Parts: sequence; C-alpha cells; structure tokens
Amino acid sequence: MDQLEQITALIALTMGVGWASGINLYATILMLGLAANMGHLQLPSGLEIVADPMVLMAAGLIYCVEFFADKIPGVDSGWDTIHTFIRIPAGAALAAGAVGDMNEAVIVAAALVGGSLSATSHAFKAGGRVIINTSPEPVSNWAASITEDLAVFGGLWAALNYPIAFLIILILFIALVIWLLPKIWRGIKKVFAFLAGLLGRREADIHLEKGSALPHRKP
Repeated sequence: MDQLEQITALIALTMGVGWASGINLYATILMLGLAANMGHLQLPSGLEIVADPMVLMAAGLIYCVEFFADKIPGVDSGWDTIHTFIRIPAGAALAAGAVGDMNEAVIVAAALVGGSLSATSHAFKAGGRVIINTSPEPVSNWAASITEDLAVFGGLWAALNYPIAFLIILILFIALVIWLLPKIWRGIKKVFAFLAGLLGRREADIHLEKGSALPHRKP
C-alpha cells in the first residue's frame, strides 16, 4: 500500500468511526473490536482498546439493550436524547484514536471532524425518529432501527475495504443531511406544537371537570 492509499484509508477510518458512532456507538465498537480479534483489521494504537474483551463485553451488553430500546416508539427518542451526551464525545474520541500516534494537531483535527460527523449523523437519526414516532404502529421503528444497524456495519466495512467509495458515499450523505435537516426540524416543531396543543386541551378539560363538580351555592 503506497502513501496515498494509506492516507486515504486513514481518513476513511477516521471519518467512518465518527459518522458511525453518531448512529450506533456500541455497534461501531463491536465491529471494530471483533474485526481486530479475528485478524481482519490492524487497529491503530489509539483504537486498540476497543479490542479488549472487557470493552467488547460492555459494548455487547449495551448494544443488546439498545437493540430493543431502539425499536419501541418513544423509548427510542428518550434513548437518543440521553446518548446526545455520549455518542458525540465518543465519536470524537474514536476519530482521534484512529489517527494513532501522529502529532497533536492531527489528533485535535481528527477529533473535531469525528465529533462533527457524529453530531450530524446523531441529529439526523434522532430527528427522524421523532417524526417516525408520530405513527402509532411499531413496524416503522423496527425498519428504521434495523436499517441504521445495517448502515453502521456496511459503512464501516466499506470504510475499511473501499475507503474511496466510502468517502464518496459519506459526501452524498452529508449533502442529503444538509437538504433534509431543515425539513426534519420543521416536522419536529409541528410534532411538539401538536403535543403542546393536546396538553393544553387536556388541562382545559380538567379545569372544566373540576368547575362542573363544584356544588352550586343557593342564593
């Protein structure tokens, strides 16, 4: 592998772990760790920790929890809200680890790029789930969750084996997110406005019920 190919592979891995962490952090760690343990991947020194059995067991356990939580309407959005504070910094840390023992400027740059990509993919996933949850049936949640998991595994596989193709797909993904996020945000505002309206009507009904239950005073 010549120097250009090495640089391309490193960029793809750095961006790949950041992007994938924003969708499913635990699936990302599992795939990297298992691939390293099976001899399919030589991890940079900064990422070797993900191949540790303790890390893999912890990631596998939480991945099992997320596998079911991510498919229950409402619970998935709560899970995403909590993981806003986990996926983004973890994506930055994994991206920084992907560059190995390079100088501090490269590590900081990788962390910034990885964190930004993680935030982008996380916002896309979480915002889409809020809109999907307006549908009462669970099929859409299951379909979205399985698609996301397949995207993580497939995207990381492409980043490791076909880095140029992955980078092209990632650019298209970012363009799609730039186009869709304003529409998703408008959809989210409509959802919350609808919920606020329901709560307001409910409170008004409660006040009316209380008022009607009061005894009438005789003049």
